[in-house]
Amino acid sequence: MKITDIKTWVVGNPPPGIGGKYFIFVRLTTDANVVGYGEAYNASFSAHVTATMIEDMAERYFLGQDPHDIELFFRRCYSSGFTQRPDTAAMGCFSALEIACWDIIGKEADKPVYKLLGGQVHERLRSYTYLYPHSGSVHTEDVSGRNVYNDPDLAAECAALYVAQGFNAVKLDPAGPYTAFDGHQPRLADIDLSARMLKAIREAVGTKADILFGTHGQFTASGALRMARAIEPYDPLWFEEPVPPDMPEVMAQVARGTSIPIATGERLTTKSEFARIIENRAATILQPDLGRSGGILETKKIAAMAEAYHIQIAPHCYCGPIVGAANIQLAVTLPNFLILESLRQWDGFHAKLLKKKIEWQDGWVIPSKEPGLGVELDEAVCEAHPYDGKPLHLEMAPSPLFP
Repeated sequence: MKITDIKTWVVGNPPPGIGGKYFIFVRLTTDANVVGYGEAYNASFSAHVTATMIEDMAERYFLGQDPHDIELFFRRCYSSGFTQRPDTAAMGCFSALEIACWDIIGKEADKPVYKLLGGQVHERLRSYTYLYPHSGSVHTEDVSGRNVYNDPDLAAECAALYVAQGFNAVKLDPAGPYTAFDGHQPRLADIDLSARMLKAIREAVGTKADILFGTHGQFTASGALRMARAIEPYDPLWFEEPVPPDMPEVMAQVARGTSIPIATGERLTTKSEFARIIENRAATILQPDLGRSGGILETKKIAAMAEAYHIQIAPHCYCGPIVGAANIQLAVTLPNFLILESLRQWDGFHAKLLKKKIEWQDGWVIPSKEPGLGVELDEAVCEAHPYDGKPLHLEMAPSPLFP
């Protein structure tokens, strides 16, 4: 079997834009006419440039090759350009292609990918969702500017609605927007708002749901610890990316100074970067995103390293349903799996992109028993929603999730 063809799509994500402005999908086809789908989580370059980079990588290292040779593909791409070091852009491209290869491998074997990775250890997967307003837009706010990211009452109401649907964990990022600069001290107003947001949600959901406290890696260690002290009374399940991702030693200072578990990983790639987190005891929850981390096999290795240190895995997914499906395939096999990021109930445009949506029941994702990734991309929907490179809702303010 040989890979003979590649095609990419950059798909515009219509309002409310849950999961990002666009999705970057890839299809690989073999000489036996077996197709596999992949997806990149890569914001380092523009979407169409990234799609071209995926095509270039495929033409150099994948076309004409057997899709089963995952290790060989990884070494060639990881070492391309005399690098042999983690690169988020390159690994985003590789991850998309690697996921597509696994989809082909599973279909050829007539098995779900998880059956080829050690088998199934979970019948269902616990999931969480961000607080997305039910009116339909992550930007929805009233005339005074109140929304679920800055108003405790609205956040509590939204959290209670999701818990009523079946979710037993919800996530929010109330500590301020992402910044391109190094860590800073949080303003007292940000600390106060964050504490009031968590207090309101805890009072609304009680012990029915965990609260996941996200940031964008924007604090110094001392600033993160000040924030942690303020939110500790509301017992969040994790404090995500309290400091920038380039110094695990600094993140370890935060981990030692708070009772809240530290989570990190969506901006990391390959076992080399995750190894530094583990070595420094910087986090007890890792959040690899399979569209960037190096794909399915590389992330299986990351999870295995983590397992030896009693560190749990919570796959990240702020992108499309192909990465979501890959996350599911891997998570099913992991003894140290904790929780899965779900884009609400995998409804809306995520459901339209697939011929059959990801199954979600009462807060749990149910793994597909179909071969490969267990999902099929609807190519007609991809063709009908090209991304033109422009913001999809110019009149709206930047999202706290993805500026």
